[in-house]
Amino acid sequence: MSLVADKFCVDRYEGSLVLVTADGERPFSPYEMIKGRKVRAVSRAGVAPQAYISRNEAQVACTASHKRLCTEAEWVQACEGKKPTTFPYGDERHAGYCNDEVASSPLAKLYPDVGMDAYTFEPMNDPRLNQLAGSLARTGSHADCTNEYGVYDMVGNLHEWTSDPQGTFQGGYYLDTSINGEGCTYRTTAHGFDYHDYSTGFRCCSAPR
Repeated sequence: MSLVADKFCVDRYEGSLVLVTADGERPFSPYEMIKGRKVRAVSRAGVAPQAYISRNEAQVACTASHKRLCTEAEWVQACEGKKPTTFPYGDERHAGYCNDEVASSPLAKLYPDVGMDAYTFEPMNDPRLNQLAGSLARTGSHADCTNEYGVYDMVGNLHEWTSDPQGTFQGGYYLDTSINGEGCTYRTTAHGFDYHDYSTGFRCCSAPR
């Protein structure tokens, strides 16, 4: 984790999960829905981060690792860096710095006969979506998508849930980082705390360690 302004710690990478069983822990697929299974949050470089996760599921996973979801203010502060900027790396968008310029929707590739306004729960949570080439990136693989705090991928890649009990996620994802605000100011409030799809991810925060 990275220490932010001596106030709180934040995971350096978007969250992934391990499955907790009676026989110990084992990897959990980042392309699957949790469906009531017992999981714990981890933060690792070079892995596909967990999508298909709701705000409440993310909170439970963070708690299982003695962490919590970040507040919105914490998330934004960690994203903007020590000298607050619109993007982690500065005020101007730079192509290729973050995973935020995927050209075509994986939904359109897998469901070409379904209109954009007609997608339902099942296709939006299809485990194949984030496995298509040129979609979800591995954590930390965009080396320029960071700031002085050493946190990665806070813009693009996956939306990240914050602790708002009504449901808020930040930062955009690989197809969009501008519709609901630019860069670190990107904020979505259109879904409840139990919503999830292929674009929703998370990272954890904690008290200083």
